[in-house]
Formats: sequence, structure tokens, C-alpha cells
Amino acid sequence: MKKVIHTNKAPKAVGPYSQAISLTNNKLVFLSGQIGLDPLTGKIVSDSFEDQVRQSFKNMYEVIKASGGTLDNIIKLNLFLTDLNNFSIVNNIMSELLSQPYPARSTVEVKGLPKNAKFEIEAIISL
Repeated sequence: MKKVIHTNKAPKAVGPYSQAISLTNNKLVFLSGQIGLDPLTGKIVSDSFEDQVRQSFKNMYEVIKASGGTLDNIIKLNLFLTDLNNFSIVNNIMSELLSQPYPARSTVEVKGLPKNAKFEIEAIISL
């Protein structure tokens, strides 16, 4: 059984997908990718990589809250960067926002992201 998770505090989906889907029996929530969009304007917050990463985490957190969780509920993160030279910036921000034990993580450099974003994050949480 699937349950759709949605909050207006994170950007609405820009395509045919949900912000998150919860498997009610397993208490797992699969979050769609979040880029650095301002939820009010629907536009990228800044050209700055760091600003985009921080907004992406903020958007992800709002969807996690709407799911009934916190950042501590993250069990897996997938990161997508258009330039792996910025990887240390992501690590620094993650170390500020997340506590140990850190979630499992994959990081991939991609050619492009929606809306010309420089960073995207998706998560799996366990409630």
C-alpha cells in the first residue's frame, strides 16, 4: 500500500511524480529528488552551488517533516552533482546538518539536472 506525501513548504513536482511515497506497512518513505528551488517562486535560489545545496537539503527536510520524520530518519541518500569538484562543499554541509551514524550514500556526477540545477538530493527514510 502506497501513501502520497506532499507539503507546500517544498517545491511542487515539476513532472509526473510525487514529493514522496510511503510504504505504510514497512514504514519506509521514498523521497523524490530535490533541487535548489524556492518553493514560493519555483525558481533556483541562486547560481551559487552552496546555496543550491542548502536549499535542496531544506526542501528535502520539509518533505521528511511532512512524512512524520526528521533528518535522523534518513537511511540512504543519493546525491547528483554536475561537477564533482564541488564534492567537499556537500560533505561540509552534510556534516553540519546530519549526525552520526550517517546514512548510506551514493554520489554521481551527471551532465545535467532539471532547471539547470547544479545539485540534486534524494532520500529513503525509515519511520
